[in-house]
Parts: sequence; C-alpha cells; structure tokens
Amino acid sequence: MYTGTLFIISAPSGAGKSSLIQAYLAQQNLHQAKVSISHTTRNPRPGETHREHYYFVDHKDFESLIEQQAFVEYANVFDHYYGTSKAEIEQSLSQGINVFLDIDWQGARQVRQKMPQAKSIFILPPSLKELENRLVKRGQDDSSVIAKRMQKAQAEISHYNEYDYVIINDDFDTSLNALSAIITAASLEQPKQTITYKQLLADLLAVN
Repeated sequence: MYTGTLFIISAPSGAGKSSLIQAYLAQQNLHQAKVSISHTTRNPRPGETHREHYYFVDHKDFESLIEQQAFVEYANVFDHYYGTSKAEIEQSLSQGINVFLDIDWQGARQVRQKMPQAKSIFILPPSLKELENRLVKRGQDDSSVIAKRMQKAQAEISHYNEYDYVIINDDFDTSLNALSAIITAASLEQPKQTITYKQLLADLLAVN
C-alpha cells in the first residue's frame, strides 16, 4: 500500500499552477514531495537536462513503453510524445514521497482511471481578464499565442468539476495556504495514519 499521495494538479495556462507547486516544494523537505519527471520525444531546449527536466527518449523507445503500458498517461502534442511513468510514481509513493503531476484535464482522466487513489486539484484564475493580464506580464508569448491560450482557457476551465478540490488563485499566499491544507489533510486520512502509527495503535488497543 502506498504511503505517499499522488496529486494531480491542472489549470489553464497563466493561472499560477506551476508557481504554486514550486512555492510549496520550496517550503518542504525534498524527500517528502516532488514533481514527477515526464518522458518526451522532443529535443532538449537550452538549459534542459536529461533526468532533471525530462527523460528524453526517441519515438521508437517511447512507443515501446506504450506497448508495455508503462505510462499512467501520455499524449502526442505537435508530433512529440509526452508521458508519465507509472513505475517511477509508484516507487516514490512507496517511499512515502508525495508526487505532483502537472498535467491537463485529459491526462488527469487517464491517471484517475489507472490510479483512482490520486487526489486532484484544479487551479482557477479570479477572472478571465486577470488570466490574460498574467499571460501578458510573464512575457513568454506574443499576442497571437496569448489569444490562442485565452481561447483554450474556457474549454479547460469547464472541466473543473471533475476534480476533488478547487483553488481560486486570487491572492498567491492564500492559495498556497489552501494547497498546503489539502496536502496536509490527505496525509491525515485514516489509512495513512494506520500505516504510520501501526505500533502506536496496537499499543493503544492492547488488552492489559
């Protein structure tokens, strides 16, 4: 039985999902939580390294892993595969490490089918106008790309009701506290506490 928890976190681009995950991890012992590293067939971008940002593999190897049912989710995006290794997630969870999957709603559906014990969180912006402002301020995309992201945002947001938890990322610190509260609550669920405090519970219930 797993002792860590798998957290699926989704959001439209610009809602602050990645920033919240990184802020949470910065507060934690790295042995207690991590972001899952995906496999991909695209080439590394400047500054990206194998096994740190992605597992970079060729199409043949990726398709072989698909045949072996090695992924909890995968997708083909602009002729490049992206996928999440089931074995890597299970290894981390078995060591008591919480794992975050930063994926979209389609990937989340795949994961829930194969790992229904996962907890899912959807991050929403306080408004579409604020979402657009954030996309502009981060300066990563030109106006045409931002327009495409905004067109896609509402379609993504419409799937919020498939998730266990919803966080409105209006104030960053408040949202970070909400994320932390969800993770803490998951760690206190009875099955996990039963594993963690097996001996204590046995002692408490022992007949004198």
